[in-house]
Amino acid sequence: MTATVANSAGITSAAGVISLLSEAQTELKIFALRKLDLIVHEFWAEISDVVDKIEILYEDESFEQRELSALVASKVYYHLGAYDEALYYALGAATLLNINEPSEYVETVIARAIDRYVELRVSLIDNGESVTVDKRLEIIVEKMFQRCFDDGKYKQAVGIALETRRYDMLESAIMKSEDVPTMLSYSLGIAMSLIQKRTVRNTVLQVLVRLYTNLAQPDYTNMCQCYIYLNEPTTVVNTLKKLLSGTEAELLMVFQICFDVYESASQHFIDEVMEGLEIKPKAAVPAAEAMEVEGKAAEENKPPEETIKTVAQDSASDKKLEKVATILNGELPISLQSQFLIRKIVSDMLVLKSCKEASRNAVCHTATVIANSFMHAGTTCDGFLRDNLDWLAKATNWAKFTVTASIGVIHQGHETNALKLMSSYLPKEPAGGSPYQEGGALYALGMIHANHGSAIIPYLTEQLKVATNETVKHGGCLGLGLAGMTSRNNDIYEQLKDNLFQDDAVIGEAAGISMGLVMIGSLNDSTLSDMISYAHETQHEKILRGLALGIALVCYGQLEAADPTIDSLAGDKDPVLRMSGMYSVGMAYAGTGNNKAIRRLLHVAVSDVNDDVRRAAVISLGFILFNSAEQCPNVVSLLAESYNSHVRYGAALALGICCAGTGMKEALTILEPMINDPVNYVRQGALLASAMILVQQNDHLCPKLKHFKELFTKTMSDKHEDVMVKFGAILAQGILRAGGSNCTISMRTHYGHTNVPAVVGLLVFTHTWFWFPLSHFLCLSFQPTFLVGLNKDLKMPNMQFRSNSRPSAYATAPVLEPPKEKEKEKVSTAILSTTAKKQAKSKSSTSTSSMEVDPPKEEKKKEEKKEEKVDKKEEKKEEGKEKKEETKEKKEDPKFELLSNPARVMIEQRNVMDIPGECRYSTVWRRNNLGGFVILKDSKEGDDEDIIENLKSTVAEDDKTTEEKEADPPEPFEYVE
Repeated sequence: MTATVANSAGITSAAGVISLLSEAQTELKIFALRKLDLIVHEFWAEISDVVDKIEILYEDESFEQRELSALVASKVYYHLGAYDEALYYALGAATLLNINEPSEYVETVIARAIDRYVELRVSLIDNGESVTVDKRLEIIVEKMFQRCFDDGKYKQAVGIALETRRYDMLESAIMKSEDVPTMLSYSLGIAMSLIQKRTVRNTVLQVLVRLYTNLAQPDYTNMCQCYIYLNEPTTVVNTLKKLLSGTEAELLMVFQICFDVYESASQHFIDEVMEGLEIKPKAAVPAAEAMEVEGKAAEENKPPEETIKTVAQDSASDKKLEKVATILNGELPISLQSQFLIRKIVSDMLVLKSCKEASRNAVCHTATVIANSFMHAGTTCDGFLRDNLDWLAKATNWAKFTVTASIGVIHQGHETNALKLMSSYLPKEPAGGSPYQEGGALYALGMIHANHGSAIIPYLTEQLKVATNETVKHGGCLGLGLAGMTSRNNDIYEQLKDNLFQDDAVIGEAAGISMGLVMIGSLNDSTLSDMISYAHETQHEKILRGLALGIALVCYGQLEAADPTIDSLAGDKDPVLRMSGMYSVGMAYAGTGNNKAIRRLLHVAVSDVNDDVRRAAVISLGFILFNSAEQCPNVVSLLAESYNSHVRYGAALALGICCAGTGMKEALTILEPMINDPVNYVRQGALLASAMILVQQNDHLCPKLKHFKELFTKTMSDKHEDVMVKFGAILAQGILRAGGSNCTISMRTHYGHTNVPAVVGLLVFTHTWFWFPLSHFLCLSFQPTFLVGLNKDLKMPNMQFRSNSRPSAYATAPVLEPPKEKEKEKVSTAILSTTAKKQAKSKSSTSTSSMEVDPPKEEKKKEEKKEEKVDKKEEKKEEGKEKKEETKEKKEDPKFELLSNPARVMIEQRNVMDIPGECRYSTVWRRNNLGGFVILKDSKEGDDEDIIENLKSTVAEDDKTTEEKEADPPEPFEYVE
């Protein structure tokens, strides 16, 4: 037996070794355990029969090798699949467990140990439960941290530290890494995507801020991003004040931070920063100015480059603060965005022409107007409207309201000329025009000033007070809500509430939505109480639907704090309020990917008795998952095949919202068969969603683009297609070419913050199902994809950026070309028999002379054949040359491209953008990718700069034409007869 045991390689059974465990001598038991430890992975099935004896040895405190018995027992339970018991005994093995051993057993035990440790730490820190963490677990986890440090796997250490809430180890992992700034950026990114508990996230961000501050060269841009997440505007103010009093390089950093704050923060946050810097808001526009149909331009009507001087400051000499003010109040960013959209517009007028030709009823007429506004959003290009005034005049009632409001979408952001532009449509005294035009004009003003409406709010407030017509009030409420979005202005809220309490269905719907827009994300108890209590009282379904959206917006971004409100709404007997509960889940957990929220929505999507509630639950999945879009097709795939058509429609829109602008193949694969769904509104939803996914894509990025374009055109022009489906196809044509093919749909900012206006726009757009004019809200989610470089004077220098990819990769999709006119074939004229006889006689009479002059017919035919052969050879040669030229062009596609400032740079393209080494300009702070507004430092300061002049919008050009002086009289002359 001894020989058999000694030669373990030749063992065929563990019975002999196992028998030693029954011996009385301790030495034999220890010997047996050591041998079992060596052969346990081969003979675990036999050893499992006596595992109780091994457990007894472990529990015997007088036994010398308790840890060894625990290790053997752990390995046996591992093979039996009892991982909890395996972990229990592995912890008992203490130092005998070698975590560096490259075996599946060790990896499994460590994974279970970390999972258990995470579970206990989350219960202790996140939930505040009184839980005792096993010290032995902590030792294993700390050994794992050390192993990561030794192997240089700092990203793994950061991940474990965040999951286990070990902030001390998080700090160690970052500081021990070779590239601390990169690790800080990585940690910030995964903290925002992985940690869903707000209190824990805030703690992590505070740790990161401290580390950013302690860097040799503090990273102020990322510090301020953390302050935005932490909602600490006062700290941002202190940072800006400190930098403002520093060097010129620090002043450039201030400008970059201000642009980042403008792009990432809410309007409420920006207002507090401006107040802390003692910057006054933009002056209100005089109401009398709106009444000027023709006349001198307003005092504020200046070219974009002069916007720096428009902000009233206590100290006019403080140029630095004036520049900061123009950035934070939105004047300069909006002006630069407009310049980009005007310069780079690629409009496809043939598509609009085909949409117009396909419009044989009021619904398609409205859809074409909306598609035009999407296609030219923010570009000021209203040529289609001007060229088709007679066709537009066919719009009546609410269609006229939508047409007028579409002007606001086209001129979105062009605030300086807004009142002058809309003056012919706005309410006038004493004689008013069409109430639908006037209401649409107020709505358009709000759209132009959306989220930055401090200058227009007094005018809209006054118009809403004096209005008596419900249509005008409807437009006034929507306009005021858009202008005051995220401001949490109590005066605006009270005025909207007064309009709500009039109990008019048309006014109440707009007031309910606008109350939510103004108080978005506040979770104000009195606001929710007012809205929910009135929702229970009113008998108008339109008001209920407006309040349903408003309540959801108030819950925006509040995570678990909104759960009590959601619970009460989800349990309400009124289906519209239950629908509001589902939208509230989507808003409260927008972009978090929260598993609890997803489970809740999926449960309601298959269990509620009301179709509207189920549809809302599925749509809300898109809002929760947009930060991890690749998960959405898996979650929604089965719902897309549901027997319930409302659920299928919701699944389509959820895919469109979540995967917008990605061109994701998996999402398109689900949507493609839904375009042939037997139910008309499901087909409409599939068309809208596919356009949202394909926005700003090209054939290189998404090969299916051409197929879907053909589908949209075919559906739109099919005379037998349902009107509802045609509406979706026409809107899809506009979405596909959003903002002159220079905008995408994105709910994330450049830094990964949730883009509040985009989320709001998509949520309200889903209610196009009930009310067509709300479709204009989609333009709030259009995000211009640009790269604008600015010098110290906040002007655009003439320079180039380098795109390290082939030009075809991110090129704009080609516009439709007019069909080529086919050459008309000459048809031989019919000859009557009588005329043929006459011609034969005349030929015979002149035959003698003709024979002398004309060559024989056979020779003629031979010559003609020779000429044909020569022509064919020449044609073949030309075709060959053309083919060679085409292949050369394809081969010669360069590996990089130089783009002029301002440049069209897609979101995916930012990773390959750079500034050429020979350029005199460089970025103020290093960035992982270039996009948005970038402040540049000049290496040749003092030399003359080539500054790009601003183009004037179509509105400004029209104003010029109206103000042109009459021609001078001719010089004196004598009249001679």
